[in-house]
Amino acid sequence: MDTHSVKNILVVRTDRIGDVILTLPMLSVLHRNFPSARIAIMVRPYTKELVERHPAVSDVLLLKDNAERSFFRMVRQLREKKFDIAILPYPRFTLALMFFLAGIPVRVGTGYRWYSFFFNRKIYEHRKIAQKHEAEYNLNLLTALGIDIGGKPDFTFSCSPESTEKVNAILSSDGLREHQFAILHAGSGGSARDWPLENFARLGDALQTEFNLPIVLTGGANEKELLSTLEGKMHTRPVNYAGRFTLGELGALIQKAGLFVSNSTGPLHIASMVGTPVVAFYPPILQCSPVRWGPYTDKKIVFTANNVLCPLCKGNPCQASVCMEQITVERVIDGIGSLLGKN
Repeated sequence: MDTHSVKNILVVRTDRIGDVILTLPMLSVLHRNFPSARIAIMVRPYTKELVERHPAVSDVLLLKDNAERSFFRMVRQLREKKFDIAILPYPRFTLALMFFLAGIPVRVGTGYRWYSFFFNRKIYEHRKIAQKHEAEYNLNLLTALGIDIGGKPDFTFSCSPESTEKVNAILSSDGLREHQFAILHAGSGGSARDWPLENFARLGDALQTEFNLPIVLTGGANEKELLSTLEGKMHTRPVNYAGRFTLGELGALIQKAGLFVSNSTGPLHIASMVGTPVVAFYPPILQCSPVRWGPYTDKKIVFTANNVLCPLCKGNPCQASVCMEQITVERVIDGIGSLLGKN
């Protein structure tokens, strides 16, 4: 492919926070290989802050929840922008059809969906078997364009000055110092099995008493009740920031933390991206495997439950969250001591 003839490229990732973050390395590689092209990314409105400041991004297109009703309006918009290439790491029939009808000449996607005939550059990989990381699966799509990926994924993310300023002011007013506090993110939005709240509470108490690390609780506005319950289970007092920050501001907060502890969920990947040490909990489900969805950083410790020992699963597919109780608070505290000692 003549890289100089390509003028407009579209990358599409219209699912959740972590999925969008693990797509970011594609942008840098595309910019390096198509230096004269404008690169746009299509996301949901709530993940816009993750991509709008990326140095390789020229334009952000928003796919709203009523996209089905505005299908042909989107097709017209895509035609007007005259994209040469569209890349779909998260393929959906509606999107594949949209880009076909928009007449985008090169359409990159998986070769294993029934609607894959809409793609004319295909990669044949089953992501559900989790043989490598999601960021690596995403990058491998670019080989369909003849690109040599090379090196580790480059996660570029910057917080706006306004977000950083707001977070600094709030931390100062709450007596929290940079890199001298830990974040507990106890929710997952249903993306995985969760570590019990009682364990998060015991861990939070231990971090405050044994490690002298003040505890910050984070979560979305829809998780206020969850974090209120967690706060009530703790004997020490945390700082509860449930629903307090936008996604960009949350990134600035996580960047200021000395430790981030969570289930497998999007903000965990923000922590990996900004260099904050991560402690993560995963269920014994292949599709949720840390091989595919783990924190992409060396500053981590990952705990995975074992369904062979679970009284409900007994080696069969995961049936409930009981197995997550196998990850004891004591094991996690030992792991954190080792992790913080290294970092």
